[in-house]
Amino acid sequence: MIHLISVEREYGSRGAEFAHYLARQLGWKIVDECILEEIARKAGVSKQLAERCDERADPWYYRYGKAFWHGSIDRLPALPESEVFDSQRMVEFVREYLIGLAEQGRCVVVGRGAACVLARVPHCFHVFVYASLWRKVKWFEEQFPEHAGQAEQELAATDGRRAEYVREYYGHDWTDRRLYHMMINSCMGFEAMVKAVVDGAGLQLPQALAS
Repeated sequence: MIHLISVEREYGSRGAEFAHYLARQLGWKIVDECILEEIARKAGVSKQLAERCDERADPWYYRYGKAFWHGSIDRLPALPESEVFDSQRMVEFVREYLIGLAEQGRCVVVGRGAACVLARVPHCFHVFVYASLWRKVKWFEEQFPEHAGQAEQELAATDGRRAEYVREYYGHDWTDRRLYHMMINSCMGFEAMVKAVVDGAGLQLPQALAS
């Protein structure tokens, strides 16, 4: 029996919005922004710092400098890893948090490499939401009219960061179909998407919603 659904998404596909809608339809918990507050609390850092490390790899020059620092013999003692909060540390907290969620069940998780973390965890169903470029551009222009001329660049940049995050910390291609049970085009609309996911996962909507 499936009791956790992860929703990975292209920027502008409205995948996160769909995940929230799906959770409401199922009567399950949605795990999205709340993960930042929870990890910030556990790590003893600000939510703003957790947000800066969310779904993005540390810059290459930071990773290089960090590796050089730890490998140098002519340096002062470095801070313990547990006292350094960066994207690598964020991933460790995310991984632990997601595994705990899988044990609790009845939740829909947005992004954060959940399909990779929970790939071998039973009772999880992984979805990737995409959309045609023109629809994503239209969404971006409606959301950010002041930056309408930069739509394609912003869409590509955000997807690039997400892809780099999954590649750097989980060693997978973000769009690899083998990571997901279902890849779904949001152009079909939320109602059809919910039906496809619920049927694919072998679930049923609460009776009041199904009728």
